Amino acid sequence: MPAGAVPPGDGTDAAAQTAVWQSSPPGSIYDYIRVASFSLGPDGRIEQWSERAAEFFGVSAEDALGRDPIAAFAPPHVQVRGHERLADILNGREWTGLVPYNDASGGEGLAEVYVMPADRGALCIAVDVATLRQIETDLAASQAVFGQSPMGFVLFDNQLRLIRVNDRFATVFGRPAEEHRGRGPHDFLSRVEADRLSAALRQVLETGDPVLDMPLVGTVPGDPGRRRWSISLYRLHSSSGRPIGVAGLAMDVTGRQRAEREAAHARRNLALLNEAGARIGTSLDLETTARELLDVAVPHFCDLASVDLYQALLSGAEDLSGTTDGSGELRRVAFASSVSDAPVAMAGDDDDVSADDGPVSVGSVHRYRFSSASARALRTAQPQVLDGDGGQDLGGALVQSTLVVPMVARDMVLGLVQFSRAKGSEPFTERDRMLAEELAARAAIFIDNARLYRREHERALILQRSLLPPDDPEAAGLDIACRYLPGSMETEVGGDWFDVIGLPGHRTALVVGDVMGRGLRAAVAMGELRTAVRTLAMLDLEPGEVMSALDEVVRGLGAPTPGRAGKTKKRGESDLTEVYLATCVYVVYDAVTRRCTIANAGHLPPAVVEPGESPLLLELPRGVPLGVGGEPFEESEVELPEGALLALYTDGLVESRSLPLDEGLDAFRLSLDGPDRPLEDICDHVLATLDTAHGEDDIALLMARIQGLPADQVGDWTLKPQPTSVARAREVAHEQLLAWDLGDLVDTTELLVSELVTNALRHGYGDIRLRLLLDRTLVCEVWDSALVQPRRRRARDTDEGGRGLQLVTMLSESWGSRRTHRGKTVWFELALPGRQSHVVTPTVDELLSMF
Repeated sequence: MPAGAVPPGDGTDAAAQTAVWQSSPPGSIYDYIRVASFSLGPDGRIEQWSERAAEFFGVSAEDALGRDPIAAFAPPHVQVRGHERLADILNGREWTGLVPYNDASGGEGLAEVYVMPADRGALCIAVDVATLRQIETDLAASQAVFGQSPMGFVLFDNQLRLIRVNDRFATVFGRPAEEHRGRGPHDFLSRVEADRLSAALRQVLETGDPVLDMPLVGTVPGDPGRRRWSISLYRLHSSSGRPIGVAGLAMDVTGRQRAEREAAHARRNLALLNEAGARIGTSLDLETTARELLDVAVPHFCDLASVDLYQALLSGAEDLSGTTDGSGELRRVAFASSVSDAPVAMAGDDDDVSADDGPVSVGSVHRYRFSSASARALRTAQPQVLDGDGGQDLGGALVQSTLVVPMVARDMVLGLVQFSRAKGSEPFTERDRMLAEELAARAAIFIDNARLYRREHERALILQRSLLPPDDPEAAGLDIACRYLPGSMETEVGGDWFDVIGLPGHRTALVVGDVMGRGLRAAVAMGELRTAVRTLAMLDLEPGEVMSALDEVVRGLGAPTPGRAGKTKKRGESDLTEVYLATCVYVVYDAVTRRCTIANAGHLPPAVVEPGESPLLLELPRGVPLGVGGEPFEESEVELPEGALLALYTDGLVESRSLPLDEGLDAFRLSLDGPDRPLEDICDHVLATLDTAHGEDDIALLMARIQGLPADQVGDWTLKPQPTSVARAREVAHEQLLAWDLGDLVDTTELLVSELVTNALRHGYGDIRLRLLLDRTLVCEVWDSALVQPRRRRARDTDEGGRGLQLVTMLSESWGSRRTHRGKTVWFELALPGRQSHVVTPTVDELLSMF
C-alpha cells in the first residue's frame, strides 16, 4: 500500500472510504506520464491498441491493428535489431529496454518499453522517457524546496490536514516532520490563532485568492516566550486545474518584529525629543514650561504625569540649600492625565505627608516623607522607579509603573516630575528611563532660565521703579497728577521720565524728558539724567543754566571710558561709547507769583488750558536736544492765572506709526478741552482718547493745576540797610506769625531772622528784603545785593562771630541760598506745629558749647 494511503476500515476518514473503487477524476498520475499499452498476437502483429497508445504514437486503432510494430513505428536503422528482440519475446522471454520510435509529429522519440510474454503473444507498455526525466527533475526540485528552504514549507490537503512539512517547520514546532502528517491547525496553534488560520485556508481553497503575510502568534516547545510568524498561503491545482490542497510558506519574524518594535520606540523617542525641543520653553514662565512638558509626555510617553517645584524657588528665593535633603516644601504646578478628567493620585503621592487629604491638586503645597522614593530622588538627584505591583488606584485604573525623575539644572535640584503608566500599558524600560531623564533635564533648563529671568526682571523692576517719582507727588501751589506707560511690557520704565522737585521759596521744578531709545539701557541713561537734574535743581540754578549743565552731562554719557579707548569690542559686549541724545523741558513754578520760567531742549511744547479758554501749545524757543552741544538754551516766562492747567508730555503720547505728530498734537489739545474735572480724571481721559496701546514708545504725562499761594499767606517787607532793621525784622515776623496763629514758632523764627538780617547788613549792601511764606511749611527768605554766598564754618573759641549759620542749621528743617539777578537770597524752612519734624531742640549745654 502506498505511503500515506488510508487502509480501508481503519475509520480515519469517512470521505476516504467512500472514494474507494470510484473513477479517478482528471488529473491523476497517468495524466502527467505518457503511457501507451498494446498487445501482440502469436504472429507478432498488433492485436490490441489502447486509446493512450493512439495518443502516444499518433495512430488510431484502425490503422494500427494487424501491423508489424517494428516496421510501423521503429526507425529503419533499428528495425533489424528490433525484429530479433521481437522473436525472443514471442519465444516467451520478458524484456525491458529503451526503444527509439517515430512520434506523431514525424520526429524521433525515445520510449522505455516493458514487454511481458503471454499465452498467445505479448503485452507491451511504453513510457515516454522525456516525460519521466521531467518528473524526476520536478521531484528533485520539490525535495530541494522542502529539505533546503530556510522557511517553513507546509502542504495542507482539502481537509486542512498537513500532508507534508519540511524540516524547518518541524524544527520550529518541536516534532519530526513525519509526526506532523495528518495534524490540523488546532494541533500546533492556540484556539484563536488556529481558528484564524483555518478560516484563511478555507478561503484560499474556495476562492483561489492567495493570502500574503498573515501574522500568527504562538509558543513552541521549550520556549515560554511568544513567537510570531508570517505565513503566505496559495492553492495547489492538478494538471487539469482541480484544487488538491493549499501550500504555505511560513517565516519566523519574532526577531524582526522585535527589531521593528525597538526601531519604532527609537523613532517615537526621537519624535518626542524633537517635539520637546519645539514645544518646551516657549515662554519664560515657570508654570507654562511645566505644562508644556506634560503636553509632550501625555499620552505619547505615559498615561499621567505631574510636576512639583520647590516652593522656595517659586517664591523667588535665591538660595535653595535648605532643600537638599528632599524634605522641602513643593508646589504642584502642573498635572495631566489621559485616563481621568478628575484629579487623581500619582503613584508617588502616597509618600506625601498630606496624602490623607486626598490627591495633591495643582497649586497645593506639600512635602514628601524623608524615606520616600520621591524624597530620595530629590536628595540624590537620581531617578527612582516605582512598580505598580501593590496597585495604585487611579480612578478605576491601576498604575503599572512610575518614573520619579528629579529636575536638575546647573547642579541644582529644582523639583521633580512623575511619569506613570496605567495597567495594560507596557512598563517603563531602561530606554524609557533615559528618555524621561532627557525630557526632565530639558524642562529643568528652561525652568531655571525662567527662574533666573524672573529674579533679574524683579531686580530690574526694583531699580527702574526707583528711577520714577512717587505716584502722588506734592508741590506748593500746585495740584499734580501723572501717568507713565512703558513702551515694552517686559520693563516698567524706559527712556522717558518726569519729575517734580521742590525748590526753596515754595517753588517747584516740573521736568519731563525723553532719552532716545527703549528698554533698560535707555532707562539707565534716564536715571543718570534724572539724578543730574535733581542735583542741578538743588543748586537752585536758573532753568537755562540747568539745561546747559545737563547738556554736558549727556555728552559725557557717550564719551569713551578711560582705559578702554582703542580696545576691540568683544562679541556680544555692549557698545558703551554710543552717542546719547535726549530732549527735556524744565519748568520752574513760583507759587507766590504764579510765574513759570521755562527752558526747552528740543522737546515738545507744554500745553496750557486757562479757565474758560481753549487749550493751546506754548510758543517757546525749541532749542536743540541734549547731547548736541554748542547752543545756548533760552528761557521764557509765562504767568498763569489761578486754576490754569499745565500739561507736559513726551512724544509717545502724540506720535506713532499710525498717527502723525501734527494730528497727534491736535488730538491731544482736543482731549484737554472740556468741563473742569479732577486732574486724575483728565489724565485717564487723555490716555483713553489717544492711541496709547501702540507699544512703540514710552509715554509720560505730567499735569499741574495752578493753585497760587494766597496773598494772606505771604508776608513781604523791605528793610533799610541800617542796624535798626534787625529789630524791625523781628517785630514784623512776630506780628505775622501771631496773625497766622503760629505762636509756637515765634521765638525760633525771631532768632533765625535776626541772624540772617544781621548777615545781610554785615556782608551786603542796599535795601534788604524779608519774605515769609506759609504753605505746608513756613519759609523765611532774606534778600540782599551781595553776590558772595554764605558758608557755614566752625567758629574758634576766640572768635566773636561765625556761629549764626550753625544756629540756623540746628534749629531749622533746612536752609540754603541761591543767586538772584541782583544778588542772593538766604532762606530757612520750619515745620509747622503738629507736622513731623526732624529738628531736635538743642539743650542749653549744646548752645553754650558753640560759644
